[in-house]
Amino acid sequence: MSVSPLHPAFAALAETLGDRLLTPASPDLGTLAATVFDGEPRVPAVLTRPRTTGEVSGVVRAARAAGLPLTVRSGGHSYARSSLLDGGVVLDLRLMDEIRIDPEARTGHAQGGASAGAYTTAAGEHGLATGFGDTGSVGIAGLTLGGGVGFLSRRDGLTLDNLLGAEVVLADGEVVETGPDVEPDLFWALRGGSAGTGVVTRLDLRLTEAADVVGGFIAWRPDPEVVGDVVTAIAQAPDELSGMVNVMLAPPAPFLPAEVHGQPLVMALVCWSGAPEAADDVLAPLRAHAPLVDLVEPKPYPAMFEGGGPETAGMHAAVETGFTGVPDVDTAVAMIDAVRAAPAGAAVFNLRVMGGAIARVGAGETAFAHRDRAVMATVAGLTPDPAKEAEVRSWVSASAARIAADRGPAYVNFLPGTGPEQLARAYPGATGERLRAVRAKYGTLGSPA
Repeated sequence: MSVSPLHPAFAALAETLGDRLLTPASPDLGTLAATVFDGEPRVPAVLTRPRTTGEVSGVVRAARAAGLPLTVRSGGHSYARSSLLDGGVVLDLRLMDEIRIDPEARTGHAQGGASAGAYTTAAGEHGLATGFGDTGSVGIAGLTLGGGVGFLSRRDGLTLDNLLGAEVVLADGEVVETGPDVEPDLFWALRGGSAGTGVVTRLDLRLTEAADVVGGFIAWRPDPEVVGDVVTAIAQAPDELSGMVNVMLAPPAPFLPAEVHGQPLVMALVCWSGAPEAADDVLAPLRAHAPLVDLVEPKPYPAMFEGGGPETAGMHAAVETGFTGVPDVDTAVAMIDAVRAAPAGAAVFNLRVMGGAIARVGAGETAFAHRDRAVMATVAGLTPDPAKEAEVRSWVSASAARIAADRGPAYVNFLPGTGPEQLARAYPGATGERLRAVRAKYGTLGSPA
């Protein structure tokens, strides 16, 4: 293999990685570099596929020696496409996907390339779970480092609140262990600080009981009162109920009547992880508005990850995100009208209900700075047609302004970009200052030697 246009450090690394080191001349580069969301062309100078922590360290050192920026890939679900770097080094962890479940210690151990679905299936064999998001193919490392809001969050906290320790390759290639009492500054930054400080090659995660749950989709015709009422019902329910509410164009799903396909719809995705006999009473306020479709039913917890989000590449996405309160009727009307006028076949206002255990962690205990927020709001438009991307982006920007989701604090995992202004929204005030101090101490990935 020849990597002559690159720094000699990569020529030496090629002796170890062989065909697991790819350059623009490699025929498989395009396929392996593809992310879930498409966009402007980005061609990495090098894409590496390590199998061991030692190989990860070698890639980090080579990038540092060559003075090339470096990014880390696990699931590739970032709206900002932050796992794909033009002219830099992509460190693809997907071959490092080993998962080990210790049911007696209630601890799961996963390598940095493991997916939420694979981990959840493995833990589910023991009736246990760690709460992730809502999509099985998401990489748990990237999800955890940014936050992790999903089916168990109001009961168990964010995914990052369940991180017990980690193995990390630092920016200079050194391998360290971190936890509450070992490299505590680094441990603080990993819980919400996203990428940059190091490559997480192993995560140690708390497991809790979640054998069977009551969950699934429930949908209504576009009644503005439903939106706020359902958000309120989830927020006021016991912590064992987590969920999100979508105002969206109805997809051509077989469980929806054909006449509503492509029309505005209110759809919730909920998960009750408390006592099964209490589910009907808890869900009664949601069902009081006469659902069009009600697919909420008892099921094994891993089944919640079936069909919950985008799994394949090819969609061009525009997104704005922020936090808001419970939408009033006027805001709900604006959402429904905006969705009806959307230029894309896939358009959504996504409202994730916070509170519960999320809010019971101190504001400064982790690098997630938004504990007191009521609702995480995201506006997204998706199209397979790149010619429509500008039109969709314009729609998203205008629509987000209706719910104040394009300004102020934001969730890093849903940001549309990774520039300084965007990151300042994710890490405001004291959180940003401390995160910068930690990165000054431990280094930043891709920084030259």
